[in-house]
Amino acid sequence: MSTVVAQSLHAFGLRSHVANNILFFDEQIVIFPAGNHCVKYNVDQKWQKFIPGSDKSQSMLTLSISPNRRYLAISEIVQEKPAITIYELSSIPCRKRKVLSNFDFSVQRFTSMAFSPDSKYLLTQTSPPESNLVYWLWEKQKVMAIIRADTQNNPVYQVSINPQDNTQVCITGKGMFKLLHFAEGTLKQTNSQRGELQNYLAHAWLADDKIIVGTDTGKLLLFESGDQRWETNIMVKEPTSGSKSLDVIPESESLVKFPPVSSPLPSYEQMVTTTSQTDRVAVPQVFAIAAYSKGFACSAGPGRVLLFEKMEEKDIYRESREIRIPTDPQSNDPNQSDKQDVLCMCFSPSEETLIASTSKNQLYTITMSLTEISKEGRYHQRFPRTRRNGNLNGEAAHFEYLLYPLHSASITGLATCIRKPLIATCSLDRSIRIWNYESNTLELFKEYQEEAYAISLHPSGHYIVVGFADKLCLMNLLIDDIRPFKEYSVRGCRECSFSNGGHLFAAVNGNVIHIFTTTSLENITNLKGHTGKIRSVVWNADDSKLISAGTDGAVYEWNLSSGKRETEYVLKSCSYNCVTISPDAKIIFAVGSDQTLKEIADSSILREMSAFDVVYTAVVISHSGRMMFVGTSAGTIRAMKYPLPLQKEFNEYQAHAGPITKMLLTFDDQYLLTAAEDGCLFTWKVFDKDARGIKREREVAFAEEVLVTKTDMEEKAQIMLELKTRVEELKMENEYQLRLKDMNYSEKIKELTDKFIQEMESLKTKNQVLKTDKEKQDIYHREHIDELINKQSQELQDLECCNNQKLLLEYEKYQELQLKSQRMQEEYEKQLQDNDEIKSQALEELTEFYEAKLQEKTSLLEEAQEDVRQQLREFEETKKQIEEDEDQEIQDIKTKYEKKLRDEKESNLRLKGETGITRKKFSSLQKEIEERTNDIETLRGEQVNLQGVIKSLEKDIQGLKREIQERDETIQEKEKRIYDLKKKNQELEKFKFVLDYKIKELKKQIEPRETEIKVMKEQIQEMEAELERFHKQNMQLELNITELWQKLRATDQEMRKERQKERDLEALVKRFKTDLHNCVAYIQEPHLLKEKIRGLFEKYVQRADMVEVAGLNTDLQQEYARQREHLERNLATLKKKVVKEGELHRTDYVRIMQCPAGTCPLPLPQ
Repeated sequence: MSTVVAQSLHAFGLRSHVANNILFFDEQIVIFPAGNHCVKYNVDQKWQKFIPGSDKSQSMLTLSISPNRRYLAISEIVQEKPAITIYELSSIPCRKRKVLSNFDFSVQRFTSMAFSPDSKYLLTQTSPPESNLVYWLWEKQKVMAIIRADTQNNPVYQVSINPQDNTQVCITGKGMFKLLHFAEGTLKQTNSQRGELQNYLAHAWLADDKIIVGTDTGKLLLFESGDQRWETNIMVKEPTSGSKSLDVIPESESLVKFPPVSSPLPSYEQMVTTTSQTDRVAVPQVFAIAAYSKGFACSAGPGRVLLFEKMEEKDIYRESREIRIPTDPQSNDPNQSDKQDVLCMCFSPSEETLIASTSKNQLYTITMSLTEISKEGRYHQRFPRTRRNGNLNGEAAHFEYLLYPLHSASITGLATCIRKPLIATCSLDRSIRIWNYESNTLELFKEYQEEAYAISLHPSGHYIVVGFADKLCLMNLLIDDIRPFKEYSVRGCRECSFSNGGHLFAAVNGNVIHIFTTTSLENITNLKGHTGKIRSVVWNADDSKLISAGTDGAVYEWNLSSGKRETEYVLKSCSYNCVTISPDAKIIFAVGSDQTLKEIADSSILREMSAFDVVYTAVVISHSGRMMFVGTSAGTIRAMKYPLPLQKEFNEYQAHAGPITKMLLTFDDQYLLTAAEDGCLFTWKVFDKDARGIKREREVAFAEEVLVTKTDMEEKAQIMLELKTRVEELKMENEYQLRLKDMNYSEKIKELTDKFIQEMESLKTKNQVLKTDKEKQDIYHREHIDELINKQSQELQDLECCNNQKLLLEYEKYQELQLKSQRMQEEYEKQLQDNDEIKSQALEELTEFYEAKLQEKTSLLEEAQEDVRQQLREFEETKKQIEEDEDQEIQDIKTKYEKKLRDEKESNLRLKGETGITRKKFSSLQKEIEERTNDIETLRGEQVNLQGVIKSLEKDIQGLKREIQERDETIQEKEKRIYDLKKKNQELEKFKFVLDYKIKELKKQIEPRETEIKVMKEQIQEMEAELERFHKQNMQLELNITELWQKLRATDQEMRKERQKERDLEALVKRFKTDLHNCVAYIQEPHLLKEKIRGLFEKYVQRADMVEVAGLNTDLQQEYARQREHLERNLATLKKKVVKEGELHRTDYVRIMQCPAGTCPLPLPQ
């Protein structure tokens, strides 16, 4: 393979006759065919990426994208056989997923395709005479069903699958509208065609099983389950002004709802041939239908699209807006520039953008301004027959170019220059276009009465020479126009070319070459010698020679100084298409009808290279002389390295869908430019992988100067003065109007602020009343709680006094009983001994019983107290939340209305900016007056909107009042809850009184246990002291461990230092070895060797310590190993000791915690 590579950069063109030729990949990326590629174009960032056609592809027929936007199907003719290639769009770059090429049924080409809703199935339609409808499971290349769609060889324009059901299929064609159902491997027709058969051009699926269909007689038909439900005629009427406008006459009405799915396209040539020319003029043909959520769009004759929307009052659809292709001021007949049929339409996924392609290879777009369309729609529904600005149903919207105006016919001329990044093209569409290959834009564009056959661009980029059918023109490239300044009577000029220096240009008239000078604009010589038409001329590098080739098989090299031929080569059996010359002007390269590339030098052929069954139509060689490119009749480009290879060593690229007509390289050899009969212009980035002397650096940047005539400058200055005066007048008028509006708005704002301030004051008063009520309630509750506390404390004091008296009486009785017991002690000593065990057991049981009972009562008391505290906290929290809610609501209302005031001010400033923008767009005083009236109408509408806003604010105030009323109701509910809590508190106080009495009874039984508790506390204190000793021991052990870790880190640092010393010594040895190796190089020169050895001695032996490095190193290593081993042994013993002491401490702690109080002996201190 060749090392010369070409990468496609940008395509200027569209293939409009590919069915379904405009698709959306996402909201920003559009897919359309150009040449033999599919182009992915980003509308916002303006970049292009390419999906090249299959190898040896001859033509692209139809496109289809899956509903999930993941797959793209392309129908092609590859080597005279049909094929369907499915690409995966999500991968970068797009890769082939499947290729359907081997078929078990007869097929010539696929004319229409459609994916199923789940993207698993593909429906394809073949061309007559077979007309097979094939239902594919494309992932497995399996045919699920096949049926012959038509037996009368009528064309089928479109097939589709129901977007809600994989099994429902629709096909439309000439005299054909069929609905089929897929079941059990077969397709069965479910409808029967009734009435008059029509030519159905396009259709789109609606909700469920409804379909809208367009015909070549301007009819829109709605079918449901195969039966016609609704019909509308689109009629062309001739207004008095002479311009055509469209009106829709509904014959029957029905509820229609359309899903946002784009319709595939029929073949434009087939549709046009099915109707006569008189029918096309009489009625608009519906070539395309695209559905979206609010309705659908359909083409309605040349240059027009109608939007249908659902009416609000009725469940029907009527025309809501007309969209037209605008007239082109650069056209030679602006009234005819919009006479082109819309062949395909597509809505973006968000339905914000509509893109349409036309029969003249143009792409148009329009943004679906929902507010404007809805306003126009409401206006039409209220006043359906009102005329505004002379048009029925209001003023029509206009498309804009998606890219720029493109060529609509074969490109016959191609040229570039040196000082600017410009490309000049001319075409059979009678236009001349100037492109910029750096910014990928169209600089200038103009159409003429005659066809342009040849074009050449001056090296400076300021002039062009164009060969028309009846004359040769020299033209200036002005800033906004292409203006001729010299005409020559050279008829049918098929080739023209400026010299490399720009001082001469050559023009071909039949078999004569005319040479003109650009200084005096005179014909200085004529070169005669060809017997056939001359097809190609080229200058050598120094402009001293001119090479020409023609259909007579002759290749001549002309000397311009003498006007005679220097060399010649004639082969009458070959008709040459293109000729070029090497940079050194020694070798001529020619291509022609004999399918070879010839190298000619000194009137003889040096070498012939076969084209391998294609005809070369163009050839170009780089200025460096290392790269060569040839164009073929199949539309491909072959990149090869020079000198030419002996074998088939070249890179072939798919480029155009027709024979390449022209091919050029830019002056810096960076870009290849190709043009073809398909009307497309491609730019390619070229380079040589070997990269030897190919890239030529540009010494001077591209020129930015443009030509402007003096009259144009004076006219523009005059226009600027007039516009300035108009701007000043409009500014004063707008300022006056704005002042009036500001005064009006300020009064309204003042009224609103006063009203809102009154409302805020009323809310503040209500809030203050609520606060006073809350404070009163707080005071009442505090007083009530204080009374309860005092009452409880008084009752406690009375109980304590009573208990003290009882205790004194009991103490006296105790003294008496003690004396009595002493007397009876001896008597009952034996009985006590007998009953000790019984008494102790009974005592323990009673003690446990009463302790449990005491704990139960204390827990009940704590729960009751906790409930009281919880209720008080809930009350405080509720009160706090009510206060915060009221404050927050007041603050929200305040900020809300302040924000609305700021929004009103910002809208005023925005209106000022909009009026400043609109004053630049007035072209005449009458138009200014009309637009000012329109502004007044819009401002009136805004005034109505503001009144609506005021009404909505009043509704908000009423809502706030209702919220305040609801808050009052919630406060009443809270008060009821507080009353219930008070009742519960009284009941709890009664319960507390009962518990207090029981507590007093239990306290009598507590005293004997207090002594035991003291003993237990002493034991606990002793145990805590023991724990403190354990903690101190643990701290000491941790300190020891930290010291050991510090020692270990110190040893590690010393070890790292020693390793660093070792590395330094190794580096020193390496440096010494390298220096010694360098000295060996001077072994034949004793003096230099002696100096190098002395330098080594001074460098490495000047320090005495260097001699003892090896000995010290071994001693240090031994000492380091000994210390490390000692520290490791100490660390291991300390770890074992710490683990052992930790286990002992843990066992002691567990034993102490498990022993009952007072029974565990204290451990001995270690």
